[in-house]
Amino acid sequence: MLPGVYKAARKDGTLYYRCSITYQNKHISLGSFEKEETAHLAYREADTLLHTPSIQIDDYEDVSPFLPFDKWVVLINFRDHGIYIKTPVYLETSFFLYFFAPGDYLIFDNDDLFYFSTRTISRRGGHLFVADYGMQVNILSRFGIRNHSVAGRDYVFINGDKRDFRYSNIQVINRFSGVRRMENNGSYYYETRIHVNGEFIVGRYPTEIEAAVAYNKAASTLLKKGYERNYPVNYLETLYGDEYKTMFKKLTISKTIRELPECTKPHN
Repeated sequence: MLPGVYKAARKDGTLYYRCSITYQNKHISLGSFEKEETAHLAYREADTLLHTPSIQIDDYEDVSPFLPFDKWVVLINFRDHGIYIKTPVYLETSFFLYFFAPGDYLIFDNDDLFYFSTRTISRRGGHLFVADYGMQVNILSRFGIRNHSVAGRDYVFINGDKRDFRYSNIQVINRFSGVRRMENNGSYYYETRIHVNGEFIVGRYPTEIEAAVAYNKAASTLLKKGYERNYPVNYLETLYGDEYKTMFKKLTISKTIRELPECTKPHN
């Protein structure tokens, strides 16, 4: 066999060719190919890449006809930093880049390196997911951003770069379900809404905590009336039991919600 190439067989008996390379005592799989010659060319390309520091990530489209892009990033990062990471991560001093294509990447703090070095990020419909213990998890949840949050309304990227997921660059505006921060003549208040058949305004409150508790109260009221929806619960770590109960009892919610008739049929 040509250097770096190994013959393998599928379950149906057809042959294919795997290739790998050893660098700094690390055995690295480079992929599977239909032809021995192609597998060998991928091996030669990887060898050149690992021993040519002038070749960079952005050179991929001009140089690489054989290696997949994610493997290209993995090898360059290993070459430059001596750390093998199986996902397409390139380390910088205090952060790292997670690549999808040349010039297409996300920025994360090094605190997130272990998490994203063992999980592949997928993009679908403008959302970013990882597979975590058999479930698809939106990566925004790592930053305290709820599902269905809207950029620019519920959270903002402080420097304007939507690729920059460093913690210092993300400001979460609306942390709780059903709560939105509103502005009036330079002052902020918090509006609580809940979905029944369409959105209902629960009330307007001076603080985010009160608005979050009001949502819980509205959800509890609706559930008691038979509106069987999966209303999320706002957990408030800053409120202890008696303090929460007092606020829950004291807060006023919309008369419309209080006086809704009992529900006699399931709601979606």
